[in-house]
Amino acid sequence: MSEIKTIQRKLNRKFGGAVKATREDDLIRLTGTLSTWEDIVKAGSMAVSKDKRKVHVVNDIQLAGADPVPVRTPVLKDDALEGRTPDVLIIGGGVSGAAIARELSKWDLDILLVDKESDFAIQASGRNDGEVHVGVDLGKGSLKQKYVLLGNHMFDEVCKELDVPFRRIGQYACFTQPYLKPFVTLYSKWRKYHDGVKDVSIVGREQLHRDNPTLNEDFAFAMYNSSAGIVSPYNLTIAYAENAVQNGVEVSLNTMVTAIHNEYGTIRSVETNRGTVFPKVVVNAAGVFADEVAEMAGDRFYSIHPRRGTDTIQDVKSNKIIHTVASIVEVNKAYLTSHTKGGGLMQTVHGNVLAGPDAVETREKENYATHPESIRTIYTKQQKTVAAASPRDIITYFTGVRAPTYEEDFVIEWGRKAKNLFHVGGIQSPGLTSAPAFALDVEKAVVERLKGSMTVEPNKDYDPHRQGIPELNKMSPEQREEYIKKNPDYGIIICRCEEISKGEILDALNSPFCPPTIDAVKKRVRPGMGRCQGGFCSPLVTQIIAEHAGIQNADVRKCGERSVQLYGKTKEGQA
Repeated sequence: MSEIKTIQRKLNRKFGGAVKATREDDLIRLTGTLSTWEDIVKAGSMAVSKDKRKVHVVNDIQLAGADPVPVRTPVLKDDALEGRTPDVLIIGGGVSGAAIARELSKWDLDILLVDKESDFAIQASGRNDGEVHVGVDLGKGSLKQKYVLLGNHMFDEVCKELDVPFRRIGQYACFTQPYLKPFVTLYSKWRKYHDGVKDVSIVGREQLHRDNPTLNEDFAFAMYNSSAGIVSPYNLTIAYAENAVQNGVEVSLNTMVTAIHNEYGTIRSVETNRGTVFPKVVVNAAGVFADEVAEMAGDRFYSIHPRRGTDTIQDVKSNKIIHTVASIVEVNKAYLTSHTKGGGLMQTVHGNVLAGPDAVETREKENYATHPESIRTIYTKQQKTVAAASPRDIITYFTGVRAPTYEEDFVIEWGRKAKNLFHVGGIQSPGLTSAPAFALDVEKAVVERLKGSMTVEPNKDYDPHRQGIPELNKMSPEQREEYIKKNPDYGIIICRCEEISKGEILDALNSPFCPPTIDAVKKRVRPGMGRCQGGFCSPLVTQIIAEHAGIQNADVRKCGERSVQLYGKTKEGQA
């Protein structure tokens, strides 16, 4: 009880008597009312226990005068899932849920994955920079550190199996102050020999600028990790999901969990907008909504406080300014207390330059607005890394919302008051890197639990390999000609910026699971990703989707059910 008294004293000094902290089993609950969201987040951070692997903060402080933030809900309502009795119900179609589904598909199980969005990777898994991290900034003992080291080394094999482009491009953390070199050298040795980050090294000024001539001339040295890589986060998520579907997993999109019935410590049923299901085991991989799913199940022992991050994408013509991951490290109070290192500059797997992200606390879990101050913050910093990085080269930008707990670590464990609920929560950076590793541990835990009540046999037809869609713009003229001979649709260019053909778009629509929407096709084969951002190709893609699905052009959606593009004809003639 001494710890809770200490926490209460700190809260009283900061907020007077407005916040109350109580200890309930293995959680610290905060209640009260504060006038700003920043103060609510600050209070949650102040209440973190020394035993933060076991004891979590549940922050129930109310924001004065604020209404609850609404949640986007599917329009669809039917009974398609009514009465389903899956062995495993996975809630969430991001990289966590998709990777877990794929690993569980190794077994002869009835697996159902649901997500309230219209496609995979709509939220955080499709709205991050795609860096495969090395874990050099994570101390030993956290789940993040454990899984990022394991996951990083799995990417070559996983991406080969799933036919997803992946490159190891290295990472430089750059310093302008020469006097810091002895301290950073000691830090890197500690990370190497104590924390297991084996590839960390110090690169001096001469080698740094010889290998990276576009970097800031004032950089005196850098901490370098060769194992850092880059992948398309949404392509990886989709590939995991497609391979899961190939191996028998059922997917239900536009499907939102609305209630969970926990009877005497066991989840008996889960209500959705598409019917009630009766699973043996539930995996909670719901991203920013993981704590809300836990609340429905009567098993909320952690809180998610959303954190917004913005990234910018520059035209591929600017890719000569950077061929790696690099960022300036400005050692100051803001750096030492921040939960982001300010992002960086990197060349993406598709050859564009990405700058960002920043980090801003927000109470809105689904607000993806991009603010001018975020762009300014990113380029104020990254132009100190590479002076040639220019916002004038931006062709698009996006904002994602991360899902941190107040402990700033993952929650990967069985439920505490729901014995057949497995939590995969707090999955923020480096969640993408860690997913291949923790998915294996979730698979093992779930299978062992199911074996206690049923026979679980391997899936004899399991195939870990997924064939991706051919990328003709990366082929030699001779290779492309061979494809066109076999299928003339490969010779019809629809997206001029990215050189995407009608054949590739049809391949996407015929892939194991592709919703008939503009954004679903865009994620899979990139029409609309170039300089004009779909200004020329979107009408053609719309027509191809309509013809393939047997619907009218006006019925093709950009993304979800509500994203109407066309309302009717404005002129006589064909639509």
